[in-house]
Amino acid sequence: MEILLDIPERYLTGSTPAEFAGWLKLYDALPLFQSGELSAGAACKLACADRFSFLAACNRHGIPVIDYSPEELRDEVKALRSDPRG
Repeated sequence: MEILLDIPERYLTGSTPAEFAGWLKLYDALPLFQSGELSAGAACKLACADRFSFLAACNRHGIPVIDYSPEELRDEVKALRSDPRG
């Protein structure tokens, strides 16, 4: 799908239209990932970014990529320790 936006040139701040479009995609994907509306993979696709670049952007913006509560983390560790395959 293509969405056409009319952005005044003064907002490009020294970037090309393609660079600005990439920035917009990333900044759309970040809050959607943070809210849980998109998985990391889907957010990477929306942002047209590889996983490493997207996760680095999450880090820069203080968005946790693993959001376990202490109880969930404890349960996960317990399950991993009791897994006979591990």
